[in-house]
Amino acid sequence: MARGRRFALTDTAQQIVGGFLLAGPFVVTEEVWVLAESMSVVQALFTVVIVFTIGYGALYKADDRDPDRESDVGGVPLRFISLIAVSYLSVLLLAVAFDAPGTFLGGTGAASGVLFDGVIDSAVVKTTAKAVSIGAVFSVIGAATADSLY
Repeated sequence: MARGRRFALTDTAQQIVGGFLLAGPFVVTEEVWVLAESMSVVQALFTVVIVFTIGYGALYKADDRDPDRESDVGGVPLRFISLIAVSYLSVLLLAVAFDAPGTFLGGTGAASGVLFDGVIDSAVVKTTAKAVSIGAVFSVIGAATADSLY
């Protein structure tokens, strides 16, 4: 991306390609779902910190962008918001599309394993959130790298 060019929809498109590219293998790997089941809430929150740190570092420390010169929402650069959203949503969308929660968490497969007899299974939701947080660690690398290429 040319330096000084404003953040645009094409930048988000590049992030999406990179985010989906690296998210895919982690969504369909049983080991990720086993790890997610055993993670504590503190560990899951730590992965969120890792995603934010990698994302910010890749966009603004490993590159010569100035976050103060970019469009922002509430003081947070729009490019960074987009990166974080893409990182998590790409993993979540693939997990739902591939029915990973239903497959790896012993669900029936209906509604991605979240609904059992019309009731939301909170354990499946929590484990899915943890698995998404694991996948986002890798997705953010793809999304930030793709955004930095142009």
